[in-house]
Parts: sequence; C-alpha cells; structure tokens
Amino acid sequence: MERLPGFRDFYPEPLPQPDLWSADARQYIFEHWRATARSYGFREYDGPPLEALELFTLKSGSEIIGQLYNFSDKGKREISLRPEMTPTLARMVAAHERNYKKPIKWFALPQLFRYERQQKGRLREHFQLNADIIGEKDPAADAELIALLIDTLRSFGLTESDFVIRLSSRSAWQEFFLQHKGEPAREYEFYQAVDKLEREEPAVTEQKLADLGLSLAQVRAFIEAGKPTVELQSILDNLSARGLEAYLKIDYGVIRGLAYYTGPVFEAFDRKGEFRAIAGGGRYDNLIALLSGGKVNLPALGFGMGDVVLLELLKERQKLPRFESGIDGVCVIEDESLRADSLKLIQTLRGAGLAIDYSLTPAKPDKQFKRAQELGASFVVRLERRETGELVVKARDLGTRQEDVMSLVDAPARLKRR
Repeated sequence: MERLPGFRDFYPEPLPQPDLWSADARQYIFEHWRATARSYGFREYDGPPLEALELFTLKSGSEIIGQLYNFSDKGKREISLRPEMTPTLARMVAAHERNYKKPIKWFALPQLFRYERQQKGRLREHFQLNADIIGEKDPAADAELIALLIDTLRSFGLTESDFVIRLSSRSAWQEFFLQHKGEPAREYEFYQAVDKLEREEPAVTEQKLADLGLSLAQVRAFIEAGKPTVELQSILDNLSARGLEAYLKIDYGVIRGLAYYTGPVFEAFDRKGEFRAIAGGGRYDNLIALLSGGKVNLPALGFGMGDVVLLELLKERQKLPRFESGIDGVCVIEDESLRADSLKLIQTLRGAGLAIDYSLTPAKPDKQFKRAQELGASFVVRLERRETGELVVKARDLGTRQEDVMSLVDAPARLKRR
C-alpha cells in the first residue's frame, strides 16, 4: 500500500533514507513553537479537524471548494477537513469570548489540509504554528505578534542574516486603490493582482491592473517608495525598542492574498530567497463579526508558520541537532533469577523520570550491552546479589566506563544526577 500523494510518513531517527520525514525533527519544532509562545503568555487551544464547509465558504467564497478536502458525511452534512485554523478560532472565540479577559492570546499546532498541486515547500497537509491576539486594536499588539514570530525563528538558532520580516499594510493599499479611482467592489481583485506580482509575468499583471484602471508603473512606484504609515511606524518603533529592527523591512510588495485582512500584514522570508514564505499573517478585524453574524465584534490579528518550509530552511542552514534515542539507560539482566527484581528496579527508575530500556526476553549480556550502545544510552545498570543476600545496583557510565555500586534506595537519585 502506498501513502496518498502530498501526505507524509514520519519515522524515528536514524532515518532509513535521507528523503524521509523525521518524527524527531517534527517534535523538535513543536517543542520550540510551544516554549516560545508560552514565554509570551500565549495559551494553547485546539479545535476539530473537521468543520462545516460553510465556515470556510462564508469567509472565502465558493471558489475555495476546489482547494478543500470536502464531502457529505453520513448525516448528509457538508463538511471539510480544515485548510486553515483562523475560522475555527473565530468560531470558538465568538461562542465564549465573554469568559476570557481581553486581549486573548492563544496559539495552536494544527494539522491542516488543502487539495492543491504539490510543489517545493507545499504539500497537501502540513502542521502549523498559529498565534493570535484578539480584542486589542493598538499597534502594540501587532508588534507583540511580530516579536513572537522573530523569537520563534531565533529559538532555532536562525539570525538576522537568515531571515527578514517584510512588513506592509492592507489599509495603505486600500487608500492607494481608492485614490486612483478604483471601484470598491473590485478591491479584492486588485489585492490578488498585487499578491501575485512576484510570481506572474509582468504582462499578465499589467493587463489585470489595466482592467482595474491602474498601471503596473503606479503600483511599482508605490512599493518602491516604501513610506511607512503612522500605524506601521508605531510597530517599527516598538520593535526597535526591543532591539529587533534588523529583522524588519517595510515592503509593500507583501499584501497577503486572503480577503479578510484589514490592516498591517507581514511575511517572513529567508534572506537568500531560496524558499517560499516561512510564515505570514496580519490583522483581520472584521472576521469574527462576519462568522458570528454580527453578534461578536472583536479586533484580531495572527500569523501561521508551517513546518514544511521551516524544516527545509533548518536543514539547509544546518540548524537541526543530532537526534538520539532519548534513552538514559539500559538495565542489563545477566541473571534470569533476578528478572522480577530487575523489573521492579526498572519501574522505580522510570517513575523517577529516567528513560530506561531493557531486553524483553533472555539475551546474552554482551548483546544487551551492544544494544545499549546502539541506543546511545548514557549508562547501564544491573542487579547483583551479594553473599549476604542483599541486592545492590551496579551502574556503568558508557562514556567513562567507570562503574559505581549503590543501594536500591539511592539508585534513582544518583542516576538522575548523571
């Protein structure tokens, strides 16, 4: 049986083949995502991987259906695997926002699904860090979120020479569009044209803009001027006070293709330009009101960072650690008459927080020692019965080869200190 195209199997290290996906690397990314978000006071949430199809079409229109894994369930409900997390978050907040003090700072690590053409850095499923702040209009919230994005990437050992945050404003583009007599009903068409500026042939973009009453020269002149709005300047000043200005660049070439963005938007890119966007997000002040039918109206902003591009970048920059088995020690059972006592010791050591492995069936001692070395264990332990009948623990450090003798009572604490 073959796995479905665009989906992944995750194997423990060492990988049988270099092109396989590492479960250890995935966990490493998750740990850094969680630790950094929590250091900023964000709380973790989650939602179901299946949602009503309407949750996504209401926000993005029926054209999004072509990108979804959607179907009718046995109850004849139209549902979809979630392609993004923001609509789920908006639904959840709208239902219970009165029970949470504002601003709400939440993060999630969802697996998301999109039925689209596979390409470098984009599959049909991926895991993602979503971080959002809800209930705060001040640009300080935008700066806080961008600082979280920067520190998340820095937690992997990436520096200002590795990535840049390109900061823009949907509001500035809206003002530009209306000043040039653009039709409000066609505003989203304009955003889509600008969003694809770097990916489409200039002639194609020129024609799209001409249909909207604008020219490519006007758009490029606005981007090149790069004058920050009052709102963007406030964000820049906030982040400069933190010493993070080297990671930022005003770039109106970023506009974000999703229709629901309303203010500052941003994307993280590697400095060499070798990969797709590492992360992206912005302010979406009207989405919760839209999805709640106007019952709840809260300003909001957030970003998403996928694991696929991030992992490619970390590999290319050699920022991934060497992944070991995670085993602290191996209990070697030389005397089968001591197996029951050895099992009790193993359980005690595990209860003390040590990762301990052992041979499930009788095996020669040298084979057990070899297995400990293969697992990368720090030490091996074995029980020995003295002539007095007392059981003692003999622990050998596999690095120094030094062996210590200790009592059953002292063993957990002494081995933990190792």
